[in-house]
Amino acid sequence: MVRHLVEQGWLSERKACRVIGVSRTGIRHESLKPAKDQLLKEALLQKATQYPRYGYLMLQGLLKQEGLFINRKRTYRLYTACSLQVRTKKRKKLAGGRRLRVLSVVDDFTRECIGQLTDLSISGQWVAQFLNQLIASRGKPRSITCDNGTEFTSKAMFFWSKDHRVRLQFIQPVKPTQNAFVESLNGKFRDRCVNQYGFRSLDEAKQVIDEWRMDYNEIRPHSSLGYQPPNVLTRAVT
Repeated sequence: MVRHLVEQGWLSERKACRVIGVSRTGIRHESLKPAKDQLLKEALLQKATQYPRYGYLMLQGLLKQEGLFINRKRTYRLYTACSLQVRTKKRKKLAGGRRLRVLSVVDDFTRECIGQLTDLSISGQWVAQFLNQLIASRGKPRSITCDNGTEFTSKAMFFWSKDHRVRLQFIQPVKPTQNAFVESLNGKFRDRCVNQYGFRSLDEAKQVIDEWRMDYNEIRPHSSLGYQPPNVLTRAVT
């Protein structure tokens, strides 16, 4: 009503607000809100297009990194208004239907994915060589928590553990919750990387997975880290 009176030239904004009994601050806030919502919608759509498997809290974390702070309720309102809800997608395979295996090595403290060994099959000897590469650049851990896969229970890993004095801490069979963070990471990795692509070759798979890991460590917000990427914490402790 105030806007109508002002636009028709019948009253000034001050007098119109006095007659109607509303605050001028409130009127100006309402007039600015649609324009601001449009800017936030455009930013949200841009991030949702770039990261199609992210929910509204993850997208909000990305926007917050760029200085666009939105509270959760407002983010969810814009998220649903734009119909950005994540949809289930069918899993895609490597060219020729071959099985792709990926071993992820993570730091439980910083949540950083230190490395990923990708191949059609992974032996204990390959795991040992891969861990040697990581130790050369990141240092040696005191222990490694792993499942009971044949690549970890092999003779190659037994001797590697003994030679490097690194304890292999095996979880109990059929109890993946004892290594819950890695299980959670693997689920996100399958959903947001592997299942999104139909890899034409092993080399292409390795390239895409390397890019995903860089994004995971340097950009992706983590709820357990206050919606900051792991590298923020890694830099703080090194």
